Amino acid sequence: MCDEFIHPGLIEDSRISRRTFGLIAVAAAGTAQAAAPKAAVTETDVLIKTPDGTADAALFTPKKAGTYPAVLMWPDIMGLRPAFRDMGHRLAGEGYVVLVPNPFYRSKKAPVIDGPIDWGNAAQRELLSGYRKAITSVASDAKAFLAFLDSQPKTNKRRKAGVQGYCMSGAFAFETAATLPDRMGAVASFHGGGLVTKDPTSPHLLIPKTKARFAVLIAQNDDAKDPQAKDVLKASFAAVGRPAVVEVYPADHGWTVPGGQVYDAVQAERAWSELLKLYRVALA
Repeated sequence: MCDEFIHPGLIEDSRISRRTFGLIAVAAAGTAQAAAPKAAVTETDVLIKTPDGTADAALFTPKKAGTYPAVLMWPDIMGLRPAFRDMGHRLAGEGYVVLVPNPFYRSKKAPVIDGPIDWGNAAQRELLSGYRKAITSVASDAKAFLAFLDSQPKTNKRRKAGVQGYCMSGAFAFETAATLPDRMGAVASFHGGGLVTKDPTSPHLLIPKTKARFAVLIAQNDDAKDPQAKDVLKASFAAVGRPAVVEVYPADHGWTVPGGQVYDAVQAERAWSELLKLYRVALA
């Protein structure tokens, strides 16, 4: 989990080029068709009023005429940074209006740590943990961020919205869906931390409050630490009839985010394909 020392070494996170994403896709799919250019995208830095202040965020909008489903992309514990900007850009190119917020806006504007992030550095870990503890309400943030997305002229409000989370924000994605059940049609969690706990506020207990389809993709080392979590999740989804994919990937915690030592291009592309499949069905 993110609050445990499971992120090894440096997270370089230099800006990933659009061409690099295409080359990654080629390597994963083994075909040049995977590198076909996507629609042009506009990237804009925005400020969003919330009950606790003003959040900075990055907004990605397809340039092509028309309206598109909204997606909220919560970053991991390292926050809004170039890797997540590139993922937001890539997803918008698939035909979505994407918002990537700085979840730590109460403490500092993004990037919250300049340069490489060393998860082995106790001072940096403590700093990020402090930012995380300062998040007083995911629910109020989610409402503000979705309201902002719905105010965009290219957002199709007649279609359901999606939400995805990574590491600590896998739980945020669950909470977003429970907070806005009539708006959220899809939830994706990538190596999400703490989805099943004994706490009365455990994210898995929110599943009955949602109306969405789910994809919960679990890291192999997270599964090794808590092998029963996947079974609890599957049972929780089945109990209320929520369509869900719950799968353990042969990759370690953080494998989907470029820049870290555990990044796995092939398994990241598998996860990306699962995300797009979820959105094509649930946000149609």
